[in-house]
Amino acid sequence: MDNNDKLIRLRYALEIKNKDMAEIFKLGGEEVTVPEVIRILTKTDEEAEDNDQIKCNNSMFDAFLNGLIIFKRGKQEPKPGQPETPESSYKKSANVNNLLLKKVKIALALTTEDMLDLFEKAGITVTKGELGALLRKEGHKNYTECGDKFARNFLKGLAIKYRG
Repeated sequence: MDNNDKLIRLRYALEIKNKDMAEIFKLGGEEVTVPEVIRILTKTDEEAEDNDQIKCNNSMFDAFLNGLIIFKRGKQEPKPGQPETPESSYKKSANVNNLLLKKVKIALALTTEDMLDLFEKAGITVTKGELGALLRKEGHKNYTECGDKFARNFLKGLAIKYRG
């Protein structure tokens, strides 16, 4: 599952309009126009040579997730002594699925119980320990890399919860 597919699923689950998608990218520090958003969200055939889709790389996806947090919760003022803009988290982490879980959890103010419920709605059972391992910082001894199956089911659970 590539970043474009994750964006498509996230947009569907949260019912985000194209104009809002462009605004979210802008809040995250990535300048994307509405026509470019449409090209990012367009599914294309792998064999098609006139591929008009814009590939969403990890930095774009991270910018979108950061923008989603600001869009949903508002801009947080940095505390004294903190840098103005934190270091991009995707550079530290090779797996964007873990970032997806963490940042959507923050953006939607989900509790651990809410997240377990989302996985349950998608038809898989995840324990608190497994979820905690997915949400840990990379390098922690209990950190577990989030696979596409977990990310796909998390987004499916979001769609069921918010779309009915």
